[in-house]
Amino acid sequence: MRSQTFALIAGLASSVALRAQAQAPPQPAQAQTPQPAATAEPGKTKTVEAVTVTATSPDAMHAAIDRRSYGVSSDLAATTGSTSDALRNIPSIAVDPEGNVALRGDTHVTIMLDGKPTGQFNGPGAAQALQAMPASAIERVEVITNPSAEFTPEGSAGIINLISKKVRKPGVTGTMRAVYGDRGRRQLGVSGAYNAGTLAVSADAYARRDPQPAETQDAREVFDGAGHQLTAIQTRNHDFSHFDSWGGRAGADFDADAKTRLSAEARYNVFSIETLFNQQFQGEGQSDPVDERFLELGRGTFARKDAAFDSSLRRVLPGDDHTLNLDLSREQIHEERDGAFNQAFSLPDESAQFFEIRTLNLLNRGQARADYAAPLPTGGRLKAGFDVRADDNRYDTAGVRGAPMAGAEPDLTQTNLFRYRQTVGAAYTTYEQPFGDWAVLGGLRLEEVVRDLDQVTLVQTNHTSYFRAYPSLHAQYKVSDTQQFTASYAQRVQRPNPEDLNVFRIQSDAITFRAGNPDLRPQTTQAFEAAYQYRSGGTYYLATLYYRQNEHGVTDVITPLPNDMFLSSKANLSDSKAAGLELVANGHLTPSLTYNASANLYWNQIDAQGQGLQQLADFAARRSATVLGGRATLSWRATRDDTFQANANLLPKQLVPQGHVEAVLMTYIGYRHRFRDDLFGVVTINDPFTAVRATQVIETPLLRDRKVQDIHLRGVFFGLTRTFGGGGKRPAAPGLDLTQP
Repeated sequence: MRSQTFALIAGLASSVALRAQAQAPPQPAQAQTPQPAATAEPGKTKTVEAVTVTATSPDAMHAAIDRRSYGVSSDLAATTGSTSDALRNIPSIAVDPEGNVALRGDTHVTIMLDGKPTGQFNGPGAAQALQAMPASAIERVEVITNPSAEFTPEGSAGIINLISKKVRKPGVTGTMRAVYGDRGRRQLGVSGAYNAGTLAVSADAYARRDPQPAETQDAREVFDGAGHQLTAIQTRNHDFSHFDSWGGRAGADFDADAKTRLSAEARYNVFSIETLFNQQFQGEGQSDPVDERFLELGRGTFARKDAAFDSSLRRVLPGDDHTLNLDLSREQIHEERDGAFNQAFSLPDESAQFFEIRTLNLLNRGQARADYAAPLPTGGRLKAGFDVRADDNRYDTAGVRGAPMAGAEPDLTQTNLFRYRQTVGAAYTTYEQPFGDWAVLGGLRLEEVVRDLDQVTLVQTNHTSYFRAYPSLHAQYKVSDTQQFTASYAQRVQRPNPEDLNVFRIQSDAITFRAGNPDLRPQTTQAFEAAYQYRSGGTYYLATLYYRQNEHGVTDVITPLPNDMFLSSKANLSDSKAAGLELVANGHLTPSLTYNASANLYWNQIDAQGQGLQQLADFAARRSATVLGGRATLSWRATRDDTFQANANLLPKQLVPQGHVEAVLMTYIGYRHRFRDDLFGVVTINDPFTAVRATQVIETPLLRDRKVQDIHLRGVFFGLTRTFGGGGKRPAAPGLDLTQP
């Protein structure tokens, strides 16, 4: 299959090259480059506030004093893939093979949808939710590494804001997409919209199926304090997973008059992962070469349903550019995790064992927000607002155990109920003021947090409340029409996930228990940045120096237990630091060949002598590493109708308190052909040259572990996109631009 596909791509390239010689030189393709900033009209307020969606090229890179925004429509992998695939080609963002997202090496990222926090991308299912969401639903990605006080301080690495596609063309418009790949991979999508000027409605739906086989080898050794080996454990695991997802969204914007807009949106998304696995286990003791051996066959499922509704009012108040935004939202997430294991022992001679554990999670979130913005006589702009968010989560776990499965009975050691409630009340203000070639944006956010934990089964409760202030400061200096400097500071926080606070010990597989820590404290981050930007025509360069200092960081800790078992828990680090240099470059090598590249060279230091990490005291007081990661894309527009693209993405080595995660290289190549203005075909190949191998290493005085996972992401995808509608005269523009979020 792979050789035939390469032959197909080679044949297409040859035929397109011959056609290119017979055609006039094509117009240069649009790269992800910035457009000149709009100048203020005479008598109007001049600010540097970002406009998320404008009438410029959809693939242009937009820069503002506190964020950068990138289009994704030119990314061929995004045409046939998920939102995770689209994020892999955005500067500053790294996505590992399992879909976990990091900003400049830090995985503590808040992901928003159209500027609003959502539980859809929080918690253990966040990576799967991004893999379920089709990239075709996203128009732009905002990267906000040092957010102003206007945004939530949650997420020590910063914020990724996904901007969904908006209704622009008049009348009825729509798009249909179909993607088919090897191993039974397939994807369908349809979207439609109606724009009558004062009323714009839109809806979309999708379905996706993606088999994901993988093999894992895990070698663990347990030592005493003197360095003598106590046990050695070898496991081999063969997984075959089916990832299925479907969902939809519907929204409407109505301009009641020239100064009032009412908006509403509802969405519903479902994904499920079913995994069949075959695991071989072998344990060695001090005296016997092999003292335990068994085969484990099992099935695991993870299903998630997310339903959300959002309503908003935008009102232009008397005066020049005074605006008031009110927003109410409600979201409910239902998760179900089920793992069933059959163990057949060959040594020692024991009867087969069956174990099943099922967890039902119900997460409810309500949020109310108000924002006011007004220009000032000095030419500046003031923003103020408040935000209240309430979370009410329930985690209900039940286990059964027996030999054999027919005789399984409830296992009270694995049955528990945990409740989590948290309310965050916030008020903020920002003030933005230009001074000639300078512009300054300062802000302060005040938050009151009230959290209640209730471990019902163990009759343990915990109440916590605290008040904190989160300042931010951004400065921008315009050197010339093509060059500028920016600098910023922000204070951030990373609060523990609810399940990280549940002290009840739960068995997650044949040899591992997991337990939370109700005494975890939030991680606090001080973040600093300084950047130089150059842009001229189709060329864009960006160099950013950054430094982050974290206190009380939450991390995974694995410790050995009796009977060859292990405990995975959470603890606070006392301190960690990161500093780096990020380089971004976009432009043209020739009129038809564009490049888009970024690199991140950074240093990370972890102090592993924090409370709860005593077992690491002899390992290293401080550990540090300097690593390099990056991505590069080449796009060749051979003719007006044919585009070729190749991409390489290097995920750097990641330092963790007990060891490290090794670097991973991911690649893809693609080809797009325009049959007509309304019909496109795409062929992409994921990882054509290398297999994806993820390796995690733990090295402590008491535990050594090397886990190697081969993930079969290699695949060939064929996609068709058909657009329709949008003809005729555009309706008269209402008082509020419907392209604005």
